[in-house]
Amino acid sequence: MGNERSTYRRKGRVVAGESWGRVAEDGTVFVRTKDGERAVGQWPDANPEEALAFYTRRYDALAFEVDLLEKRVQAGTVSPDDARAAVKKVTSTIEEAQAVGDLDGLQARLAALTPLVAQQREKRKAERAAKVEEARSAKTKIATEAETIAAGTDWRHGVTRLRELLDEWKALPRLDKSSDDELWHRFSSARTTYTRHRKQHFAELSSKREEAAVVKERLAAEAETLASSTDWGPTSGRFRDLMRQWKAAGPAPREVDDKLWARFRAAQDTFFGARDAIQAEENAEQVENLQAKEALLVEIEAILPVEDAKAAREQLRDLLDRWDQIGKVPRDSMRAIDSRLRAVEQAVKAAEDEVWNRSNPEARARAEATVKQLQSLIADLEKQAVKAESQGNTRKANEAREAIAARREWLTQAQNALSDFS
Repeated sequence: MGNERSTYRRKGRVVAGESWGRVAEDGTVFVRTKDGERAVGQWPDANPEEALAFYTRRYDALAFEVDLLEKRVQAGTVSPDDARAAVKKVTSTIEEAQAVGDLDGLQARLAALTPLVAQQREKRKAERAAKVEEARSAKTKIATEAETIAAGTDWRHGVTRLRELLDEWKALPRLDKSSDDELWHRFSSARTTYTRHRKQHFAELSSKREEAAVVKERLAAEAETLASSTDWGPTSGRFRDLMRQWKAAGPAPREVDDKLWARFRAAQDTFFGARDAIQAEENAEQVENLQAKEALLVEIEAILPVEDAKAAREQLRDLLDRWDQIGKVPRDSMRAIDSRLRAVEQAVKAAEDEVWNRSNPEARARAEATVKQLQSLIADLEKQAVKAESQGNTRKANEAREAIAARREWLTQAQNALSDFS
């Protein structure tokens, strides 16, 4: 069975070979092309079938190479330049091929690839041009952003962003030399400017931090001298001033700043801790004082209502002496108890003023003079009214009567005021 298949293959190749070539009597093997026959080799000692089969196998190898090249070109897995070179090479090989088969067909298939390769070349060229324009746009954007960063003061994030932009630049294809050099000059100059300004900024910042360290050293030393003070009010105010100066000084170098702050804070804590302890004792005493004053207020308010101003004043004076001996009360309670005390003091003062007003000789004389003046004025007006009536002048008589009525009201009020001095 195996011999039969081998014989069949040989026969098949012989038949195919006879279609495209022949073996001469001297053993020369010819291939038929559109240009006629061409000798491809000699096989003097073999029979024609074996000779044609051998050269047909050579053709099969060429056909396989053409098939593979067609697939690669059509799939776009080979560059147009490489594809053109491969087509040229295989074409040249086929022209001189020592093989028997449809060599013209292979040449035609290779020739059909040429326009496809040209089309792919134009497509690749357009794609490269598009990528170049994209790269130009991207590089322009990178240069512009770098210039914006260089004009700013973002010293922390700017340097990181410039590194990222440099990585982006490196990943982009080159442009034509003139354009690429121009954009690179913009980008590089922006990076240089930013780096110079950043170094200058941190140099100035370092100088300011050294100055701040000197200032804070002085503040910490002064705070330590105040830590043991018992002059609570002024020293508390001074510590507030020192804190404002501390904040205004700005940051010192981190390690130095931390140590100085620890000294400053320790001095603060020592002073305010001692002050708070004293105030806590004082607050307890003031609570007791408040209770004593509230109890005393009950006695003070018992003076009201004032019936005898002199006795009320003497009683209040004794009670105020006891009040003053008690001492301070909590600040948030001062207004309430002071208001109650002030109300009693004002009531006693009002009673004393009333007594004085009733016994004031000058005020009594002014009241008597007012009564006499009004009485005299009323008498004159009555005479005028009688005279006007006798003359039949009703209008003038009515005006006099109205004036008399008004003066009588004033006289009543003046007489009441005078009676208060009785």
